[in-house]
Amino acid sequence: MSEPLVAGTAPAVVEVKKGKTYFWCACGRSSKQPFCDGSHSGTEFSPVQYEAKKDGYAYFCTCKKTSKQPLCDGTHKELRD
Repeated sequence: MSEPLVAGTAPAVVEVKKGKTYFWCACGRSSKQPFCDGSHSGTEFSPVQYEAKKDGYAYFCTCKKTSKQPLCDGTHKELRD
């Protein structure tokens, strides 16, 4: 399995709406980070579906190395060291 591209080294803070579905970019190629724009086409990657459980802010991973896809788990901090 190939590695995704690192799109950033900080989470993307996004205001989400309860019940709305979002598609997180797992490949790192999207120009609409942290969300999918179809750039994964032809790769082994697929977007990850996320449904907001409540209105508020979500911290989406941009380094693509989180263990809690699609949300940030702080792994990006290791990339900055």
